[in-house]
Amino acid sequence: MALAIATFLFITLLSTTKASAFDSCASSNNNEELSVIPIYGKCSPFNTPKPTSWENTVINMAAKDPQRLSYLSSLVAQKPNSAPIASGQQVFNIGNYVVRAKIGTPGQLMFMVLDTSADTAWVPCSGCTGCSSTMFSPNTSSTYGSMDCSIPACTQVRGQSCPAGAPGTCFFNQSYGGASSFYATLSRDSLRLGTDVIPNYSFGCISAVSGSSIPPQGLLGLGRGSMSLLSQSASLYSGVFSYCLPSFKSYYFSGSLKLGPLGQPKNIRYTPLLKNPHRPSLYYVNLTGVSVGRVLVPIDPELLSFDPNTGAGTIIDSGTVITRFVQPIYNAIRDEFRNQVKGPFSSLGAFDTCFASTNEAVAPAIIFHFTGMDLVLPMENSLIHSSASPLACLAMAAAPTNVNSVLNVIANLQQQNLRILFDTANSRLGIARELCN
Repeated sequence: MALAIATFLFITLLSTTKASAFDSCASSNNNEELSVIPIYGKCSPFNTPKPTSWENTVINMAAKDPQRLSYLSSLVAQKPNSAPIASGQQVFNIGNYVVRAKIGTPGQLMFMVLDTSADTAWVPCSGCTGCSSTMFSPNTSSTYGSMDCSIPACTQVRGQSCPAGAPGTCFFNQSYGGASSFYATLSRDSLRLGTDVIPNYSFGCISAVSGSSIPPQGLLGLGRGSMSLLSQSASLYSGVFSYCLPSFKSYYFSGSLKLGPLGQPKNIRYTPLLKNPHRPSLYYVNLTGVSVGRVLVPIDPELLSFDPNTGAGTIIDSGTVITRFVQPIYNAIRDEFRNQVKGPFSSLGAFDTCFASTNEAVAPAIIFHFTGMDLVLPMENSLIHSSASPLACLAMAAAPTNVNSVLNVIANLQQQNLRILFDTANSRLGIARELCN
């Protein structure tokens, strides 16, 4: 499991105790927030060695993006959710963020992946075939219960296997992260996030997994669908949450997750969220153009347009590491960037536009144009540096050629040191500058 968790960035709850002024890892006394801590950082709750290079960590994480793109593309295409289940110890190999949550009564601690493009929550349960050693024990929770096929929530879960009108327990089978899948029982129990308790929370109790991308301690969906955290806690959080992801550069950083409208920034710019009835979980926005420096990159509007039928468009996603565009869009952005920076250029991992870092001073800013606002990316969100050689690389890429993707994905590296606010009640997404370090 040491290798399995080495790519995680962990979100741990902020304590309500008063912090020492000299303790860089002390918690805030604001119990409305959750703190974002990297597994390889000084304040990690795990005993993980300090990484020799944050750049290599990002490069290694970005290498797993094609699996994420494959997963997102399969959601858009509405491919069948069923997949064969097989045994085997799992190694979670997609870098992501997790939230510290407690399930059951008394609460059992689980570090669950936070995913803005998924709805249904799920955790490994006692007796699970192929799961990690940390599992939820339904038998020790006084508030646990499985859900029947007759309950409306069962019909809202992808991959449920209840015959029409038949009684019995609601089971479902889903794929995740590309070629991985799991089999689970739809259940309900108390979910605790910080001091908030959500009773009768619906989630999947996993009994078998297959593949290498199933999070070892489960997933908490923050998508827009009916089974997501926001939908199940509408009276508590009013369909609002935000996060601020810190820079990967600092060993001493922490960020924050805020649930509910209280404490959200007032000075923030918004762009509308678009609804796709064929895939309601995803957070679509209207990206109207991209500028490199002062040049508006010539992009065919059809490649940027939102199409609910095909799933085409642009989404904001927490699980992808570097921003990915469909090939023609990325090529146009890359070519204009190269034209302004000059070469020679080389490749490094997922990045195909690397140049001598001595030319970084002339590197142009990247601007994303959305309906109602422009986002000028800070240079640390646009470039990544090599620790092995004096290179800087454009930190974006094309969608993998083996993925039939029509999606453009704004990923977490481009979101760092920004407050990203999701307001589903008013169908809008807000972005504001904020130092998360």
